Amino acid sequence: MNPWESISRLMLIGGVILLVLAGITYLLSRSGFSWRLPGDIFIQKGNFTFFFPVMTCIVLSIVLTLLLNIFFRR
Repeated sequence: MNPWESISRLMLIGGVILLVLAGITYLLSRSGFSWRLPGDIFIQKGNFTFFFPVMTCIVLSIVLTLLLNIFFRR
């Protein structure tokens, strides 16, 4: 297989995955699902807003670590 074919296939699969994730995120946000967890930093002063999802990052990291360990365990 040509190396360009494998790179293009990988990019195509990555694009489809991102598109599916964007659609899921859009549908969940339209249904009223909140991505903010307790522990996320949210500062709003005047017309300045700062949001840093600390707990969301930690939970996402734990979930992805568990899933990847389950699927790629040898």
